[in-house]
Amino acid sequence: MSASSRRQALARARPCYDHLAGSVALAVTGAMIGRGLLAWEPEPGLTDAGAARLAELGITVPPPGSRRPAVRACLDRTERRPHLGGAVGAALCAHALAVGWVTRIGTTRALAVTPAGRQALDDHLDVQAVTP
Repeated sequence: MSASSRRQALARARPCYDHLAGSVALAVTGAMIGRGLLAWEPEPGLTDAGAARLAELGITVPPPGSRRPAVRACLDRTERRPHLGGAVGAALCAHALAVGWVTRIGTTRALAVTPAGRQALDDHLDVQAVTP
């Protein structure tokens, strides 16, 4: 993979600590906000509808009062906008990797969204136009 291709792949999707980052993460965050699954104001939080949707997908969200914040805004280094971090972001990333919505690209940190992942993100979270 060339350096340019690697940069593009990393900008599209990569792990940020234990959650997703890049344009895919921003699309997921925007779609979740748009569907009322995630609130960004007055402070980031998962709505009841968001907790129910994630539970339907088999994604366990932390109970209220857990040590780690459930939702945290994490500034994306390439897009300079916040994406979904915290325990919910980590659980979503772990689920996406476990069920094959995203896969690692070789030995890089870059992730690729699989065709099944594009379909699942569209079906379950209304994320549109995620490129591979």
